[in-house]
Amino acid sequence: MDVAGFRSRYPEFSDSSEYPDAMVQMHLTVAGMLLLEEVWGELMDMGHGLFVAHNMTIGRRNQQATGVGGTPGEVTGPKTAKAVDKVSASYDTSAVTLADGGFWNATSYGVELLYWARLIGMGGRQL
Repeated sequence: MDVAGFRSRYPEFSDSSEYPDAMVQMHLTVAGMLLLEEVWGELMDMGHGLFVAHNMTIGRRNQQATGVGGTPGEVTGPKTAKAVDKVSASYDTSAVTLADGGFWNATSYGVELLYWARLIGMGGRQL
């Protein structure tokens, strides 16, 4: 997979000013080193794409945090509750995250990547 292929499969990352080509390429390179062809086979492009999308999403969150005076790279978990005035809502994130998913549970792309990695037998390997 190359940068153009990634952007084609994941059009939500098509804005190269928000998601620079150099960053996409860096994550593609890392994905190529960590996700093994002999394990992923024909699903390799999907694995690479999910790996890149996950990391680009986290990078974008860090940029947005900086833009509003926050701390880039601050570790937070999924939001489980929100309150505005007298109205509040909470969510059961266990329904959409994977047990022991850690870092990968931080985005839907990471959850999907980990799901596929476990399904195709990468359990004993480390991403």
